[in-house]
Amino acid sequence: MTTDYSAEIAAALARIADTLDAMRPAAEAAAPALTDADAYHWDAAADALIPVPKVSRVPLAMLKGIDDVSEILLQNSLQFARGYAANNALLWGARGMGKSSLVKAVHAHINGLGEPGIRRLVLIEIAREDIEALPRLMRLISKQEDVRFIVFCDDLSFDKDETSYKSLKTILDGGLEGRPENVLFYATSNRRHLMPRDMVENERSTAITPGEAVDEKVSLSDRFGLWLGFHNCDQPTYLAMIRGYCDEYGLVIDDETLRARAVEWSMTRGARSGRVAIQFVRALAGEQGKAI
Repeated sequence: MTTDYSAEIAAALARIADTLDAMRPAAEAAAPALTDADAYHWDAAADALIPVPKVSRVPLAMLKGIDDVSEILLQNSLQFARGYAANNALLWGARGMGKSSLVKAVHAHINGLGEPGIRRLVLIEIAREDIEALPRLMRLISKQEDVRFIVFCDDLSFDKDETSYKSLKTILDGGLEGRPENVLFYATSNRRHLMPRDMVENERSTAITPGEAVDEKVSLSDRFGLWLGFHNCDQPTYLAMIRGYCDEYGLVIDDETLRARAVEWSMTRGARSGRVAIQFVRALAGEQGKAI
Protein backbone atom coordinates (compact mmCIF):
# COMPACT_ATOMS: atom_id res chain seq x y z
CA MET A 1 0.00 0.00 0.00
CA THR A 2 1.35 3.36 -1.05
CA THR A 3 1.35 6.07 1.61
CA ASP A 4 1.37 9.78 0.68
CA TYR A 5 3.55 11.63 3.19
CA SER A 6 3.32 15.05 1.53
CA ALA A 7 0.64 16.34 3.92
CA GLU A 8 2.59 15.21 6.98
CA ILE A 9 5.81 16.73 5.65
CA ALA A 10 4.05 20.04 4.95
CA ALA A 11 2.59 20.11 8.47
CA ALA A 12 5.99 19.36 10.02
CA LEU A 13 7.64 22.13 8.02
CA ALA A 14 4.93 24.56 9.11
CA ARG A 15 5.57 23.68 12.76
CA ILE A 16 9.31 24.20 12.31
CA ALA A 17 8.70 27.57 10.70
CA ASP A 18 6.46 28.64 13.59
CA THR A 19 9.11 27.58 16.10
CA LEU A 20 11.82 29.54 14.30
CA ASP A 21 9.61 32.63 14.20
CA ALA A 22 9.06 32.39 17.94
CA MET A 23 12.81 32.12 18.54
CA ARG A 24 13.64 35.12 16.38
CA PRO A 25 14.74 38.16 18.45
CA ALA A 26 12.08 40.82 18.69
CA ALA A 27 12.59 43.87 16.54
CA GLU A 28 14.14 46.77 18.39
CA ALA A 29 11.47 49.12 19.66
CA ALA A 30 11.17 52.43 17.90
CA ALA A 31 11.99 55.59 19.80
CA PRO A 32 8.80 56.91 21.45
CA ALA A 33 7.33 60.25 20.39
CA LEU A 34 7.06 61.56 23.99
CA THR A 35 4.60 64.25 23.03
CA ASP A 36 1.76 63.37 25.39
CA ALA A 37 3.29 64.17 28.79
CA ASP A 38 6.44 65.00 30.74
CA ALA A 39 6.09 61.85 32.88
CA TYR A 40 5.78 58.21 31.86
CA HIS A 41 5.59 54.74 33.35
CA TRP A 42 7.78 52.02 31.80
CA ASP A 43 5.72 48.96 30.83
CA ALA A 44 8.44 46.33 30.60
CA ALA A 45 6.14 43.61 29.27
CA ALA A 46 5.14 45.75 26.28
CA ASP A 47 8.46 47.61 25.93
CA ALA A 48 6.42 50.82 25.96
CA LEU A 49 6.26 54.14 27.78
CA ILE A 50 2.80 54.87 29.15
CA PRO A 51 2.03 58.61 29.54
CA VAL A 52 1.07 59.89 32.99
CA PRO A 53 -0.98 63.04 32.22
CA LYS A 54 -1.33 64.08 35.87
CA VAL A 55 1.44 63.30 38.32
CA SER A 56 0.59 63.06 42.02
CA ARG A 57 2.92 65.66 43.51
CA VAL A 58 3.18 68.79 45.63
CA PRO A 59 5.12 72.03 44.97
CA LEU A 60 8.76 71.94 45.99
CA ALA A 61 8.28 74.80 48.47
CA MET A 62 5.76 72.74 50.44
CA LEU A 63 8.27 70.04 51.37
CA LYS A 64 9.41 70.95 54.87
CA GLY A 65 12.20 69.59 57.03
CA ILE A 66 14.36 68.38 54.14
CA ASP A 67 15.88 71.67 53.01
CA ASP A 68 19.48 70.43 52.77
CA VAL A 69 18.80 67.34 50.65
CA SER A 70 16.24 69.26 48.61
CA GLU A 71 18.83 71.87 47.63
CA ILE A 72 21.39 69.20 46.70
CA LEU A 73 18.99 67.21 44.53
CA LEU A 74 17.67 70.36 42.86
CA GLN A 75 21.18 71.56 42.01
CA ASN A 76 22.19 68.16 40.66
CA SER A 77 19.04 67.99 38.52
CA LEU A 78 19.52 71.54 37.24
CA GLN A 79 23.07 70.73 36.15
CA PHE A 80 21.73 67.73 34.28
CA ALA A 81 18.90 69.68 32.61
CA ARG A 82 21.42 72.32 31.48
CA GLY A 83 23.51 69.64 29.79
CA TYR A 84 26.25 69.55 32.44
CA ALA A 85 27.68 66.68 34.46
CA ALA A 86 25.47 65.24 37.22
CA ASN A 87 25.24 62.19 39.46
CA ASN A 88 22.81 59.35 39.94
CA ALA A 89 21.12 59.73 43.32
CA LEU A 90 19.99 57.38 46.07
CA LEU A 91 17.46 58.89 48.48
CA TRP A 92 17.41 56.65 51.54
CA GLY A 93 16.09 56.71 55.07
CA ALA A 94 12.94 57.12 57.13
CA ARG A 95 9.59 56.20 55.64
CA GLY A 96 7.18 58.97 54.76
CA MET A 97 9.73 61.79 54.84
CA GLY A 98 9.30 62.91 51.24
CA LYS A 99 11.86 60.92 49.24
CA SER A 100 9.66 60.19 46.24
CA SER A 101 7.78 63.48 46.67
CA LEU A 102 11.07 65.36 46.36
CA VAL A 103 11.99 63.65 43.08
CA LYS A 104 8.62 64.51 41.54
CA ALA A 105 8.66 68.06 42.91
CA VAL A 106 12.16 68.78 41.59
CA HIS A 107 11.18 67.48 38.15
CA ALA A 108 8.12 69.76 37.98
CA HIS A 109 10.01 72.73 39.41
CA ILE A 110 12.73 72.57 36.76
CA ASN A 111 10.27 72.18 33.89
CA GLY A 112 8.38 75.20 35.20
CA LEU A 113 11.39 77.52 35.30
CA GLY A 114 11.34 78.40 31.61
CA GLU A 115 15.04 79.16 31.81
CA PRO A 116 16.87 79.47 28.47
CA GLY A 117 19.26 76.58 27.99
CA ILE A 118 17.30 74.12 30.10
CA ARG A 119 16.38 71.08 28.08
CA ARG A 120 13.06 69.32 28.40
CA LEU A 121 13.18 67.02 31.41
CA VAL A 122 11.12 63.81 31.30
CA LEU A 123 10.46 61.66 34.36
CA ILE A 124 10.12 57.90 33.79
CA GLU A 125 9.03 55.62 36.62
CA ILE A 126 10.22 52.03 36.53
CA ALA A 127 8.82 49.43 38.91
CA ARG A 128 11.22 47.63 41.20
CA GLU A 129 10.11 44.33 39.64
CA ASP A 130 11.17 45.56 36.19
CA ILE A 131 14.76 46.48 37.02
CA GLU A 132 16.04 43.68 34.82
CA ALA A 133 14.41 45.48 31.87
CA LEU A 134 16.31 48.69 32.64
CA PRO A 135 18.94 48.12 29.91
CA ARG A 136 16.17 47.91 27.28
CA LEU A 137 14.67 51.16 28.52
CA MET A 138 18.07 52.86 28.45
CA ARG A 139 18.66 51.84 24.83
CA LEU A 140 15.23 53.13 23.88
CA ILE A 141 15.49 56.59 25.39
CA SER A 142 19.15 57.12 24.51
CA LYS A 143 17.92 57.88 20.97
CA GLN A 144 16.15 61.04 22.21
CA GLU A 145 19.14 63.35 22.14
CA ASP A 146 17.10 66.55 22.57
CA VAL A 147 15.48 65.31 25.80
CA ARG A 148 16.92 64.66 29.26
CA PHE A 149 15.50 61.77 31.30
CA ILE A 150 15.33 60.99 34.99
CA VAL A 151 14.55 57.30 35.41
CA PHE A 152 13.02 56.88 38.85
CA CYS A 153 12.51 53.73 40.92
CA ASP A 154 10.58 54.10 44.16
CA ASP A 155 11.21 51.81 47.14
CA LEU A 156 14.14 49.99 45.56
CA SER A 157 15.65 47.09 47.50
CA PHE A 158 16.82 43.55 46.89
CA ASP A 159 16.25 40.38 48.87
CA LYS A 160 18.45 37.38 49.43
CA ASP A 161 19.36 35.34 46.34
CA GLU A 162 18.21 38.06 43.93
CA THR A 163 20.60 38.77 41.06
CA SER A 164 18.77 41.56 39.23
CA TYR A 165 20.86 44.11 41.12
CA LYS A 166 23.80 43.16 38.91
CA SER A 167 22.01 44.57 35.87
CA LEU A 168 21.56 47.85 37.73
CA LYS A 169 25.24 47.97 38.69
CA THR A 170 26.25 47.64 35.07
CA ILE A 171 23.93 50.43 33.95
CA LEU A 172 24.90 52.83 36.72
CA ASP A 173 28.63 52.60 36.21
CA GLY A 174 30.63 50.26 34.02
CA GLY A 175 29.84 47.75 31.32
CA LEU A 176 30.22 48.28 27.61
CA GLU A 177 27.13 50.44 27.26
CA GLY A 178 26.92 52.13 30.64
CA ARG A 179 24.45 54.93 31.27
CA PRO A 180 23.51 57.17 28.31
CA GLU A 181 24.56 60.79 28.67
CA ASN A 182 20.94 61.97 28.55
CA VAL A 183 19.79 59.75 31.45
CA LEU A 184 20.06 59.95 35.24
CA PHE A 185 18.85 57.25 37.61
CA TYR A 186 17.19 58.26 40.89
CA ALA A 187 16.04 55.69 43.44
CA THR A 188 14.45 55.79 46.88
CA SER A 189 14.92 53.14 49.53
CA ASN A 190 14.53 52.58 53.24
CA ARG A 191 17.89 50.77 53.13
CA ARG A 192 21.14 52.63 52.69
CA HIS A 193 22.81 49.69 50.94
CA LEU A 194 19.64 48.41 49.23
CA MET A 195 20.16 45.00 50.87
CA PRO A 196 18.61 43.67 54.10
CA ARG A 197 20.92 43.91 57.09
CA ASP A 198 20.76 40.18 57.85
CA MET A 199 21.85 39.43 54.28
CA VAL A 200 24.97 41.55 54.62
CA GLU A 201 25.77 40.14 58.07
CA ASN A 202 25.30 36.57 56.83
CA GLU A 203 27.75 37.20 53.98
CA ARG A 204 30.26 38.58 56.46
CA SER A 205 29.98 35.65 58.88
CA THR A 206 30.12 32.79 56.36
CA ALA A 207 32.57 34.00 53.72
CA ILE A 208 36.22 32.99 53.60
CA THR A 209 37.04 36.59 52.78
CA PRO A 210 34.19 38.50 54.48
CA GLY A 211 35.23 41.90 53.20
CA GLU A 212 35.05 40.86 49.56
CA ALA A 213 31.67 39.16 50.00
CA VAL A 214 30.16 42.20 51.65
CA ASP A 215 31.69 44.54 49.08
CA GLU A 216 29.96 42.62 46.28
CA LYS A 217 26.59 43.19 47.93
CA VAL A 218 26.92 46.77 49.08
CA SER A 219 28.89 48.11 46.11
CA LEU A 220 25.62 48.72 44.31
CA SER A 221 24.92 51.77 46.46
CA ASP A 222 28.45 53.00 45.77
CA ARG A 223 27.44 53.45 42.12
CA PHE A 224 25.24 56.37 43.16
CA GLY A 225 27.20 59.60 43.22
CA LEU A 226 24.74 61.17 45.68
CA TRP A 227 23.54 59.58 48.91
CA LEU A 228 20.81 61.74 50.42
CA GLY A 229 19.66 60.75 53.90
CA PHE A 230 16.13 61.36 55.22
CA HIS A 231 15.49 61.19 58.95
CA ASN A 232 12.44 61.27 61.19
CA CYS A 233 11.31 64.81 61.90
CA ASP A 234 10.79 66.52 65.24
CA GLN A 235 7.46 67.95 66.38
CA PRO A 236 8.03 71.59 65.28
CA THR A 237 8.89 70.41 61.77
CA TYR A 238 5.88 68.12 61.69
CA LEU A 239 3.59 70.99 62.72
CA ALA A 240 5.22 73.30 60.15
CA MET A 241 4.47 70.73 57.45
CA ILE A 242 0.80 70.68 58.41
CA ARG A 243 0.50 74.46 58.63
CA GLY A 244 2.09 74.75 55.19
CA TYR A 245 -0.41 72.29 53.70
CA CYS A 246 -3.33 74.06 55.39
CA ASP A 247 -2.26 77.42 54.00
CA GLU A 248 -1.71 75.99 50.53
CA TYR A 249 -5.13 74.35 50.40
CA GLY A 250 -7.05 77.12 52.13
CA LEU A 251 -8.00 75.15 55.25
CA VAL A 252 -9.11 77.39 58.10
CA ILE A 253 -8.03 76.32 61.60
CA ASP A 254 -6.42 78.24 64.45
CA ASP A 255 -2.92 77.35 65.60
CA GLU A 256 -3.92 76.04 69.03
CA THR A 257 -6.55 73.68 67.67
CA LEU A 258 -4.26 72.61 64.85
CA ARG A 259 -1.46 71.78 67.26
CA ALA A 260 -3.65 69.75 69.60
CA ARG A 261 -5.29 67.76 66.81
CA ALA A 262 -2.08 67.23 64.86
CA VAL A 263 -0.22 65.95 67.92
CA GLU A 264 -3.07 63.59 68.74
CA TRP A 265 -3.09 62.35 65.14
CA SER A 266 0.65 61.59 65.22
CA MET A 267 0.31 59.76 68.53
CA THR A 268 -2.35 57.44 67.15
CA ARG A 269 0.04 56.51 64.33
CA GLY A 270 3.18 56.32 66.43
CA ALA A 271 5.14 58.54 64.04
CA ARG A 272 5.76 62.06 62.79
CA SER A 273 6.51 62.37 59.10
CA GLY A 274 5.43 64.15 55.95
CA ARG A 275 3.16 61.22 55.11
CA VAL A 276 1.42 61.39 58.49
CA ALA A 277 1.10 65.16 58.05
CA ILE A 278 -0.65 64.96 54.67
CA GLN A 279 -2.93 62.19 55.94
CA PHE A 280 -4.05 64.50 58.75
CA VAL A 281 -4.56 67.35 56.28
CA ARG A 282 -6.70 65.13 54.04
CA ALA A 283 -8.91 64.27 56.99
CA LEU A 284 -9.18 67.94 57.94
CA ALA A 285 -10.00 68.95 54.36
CA GLY A 286 -12.75 66.34 54.23
CA GLU A 287 -14.28 67.73 57.40
CA GLN A 288 -14.30 71.20 55.81
CA GLY A 289 -15.86 69.89 52.62
CA LYS A 290 -12.84 70.45 50.42
CA ALA A 291 -10.93 68.26 48.00
CA ILE A 292 -7.12 68.42 47.85
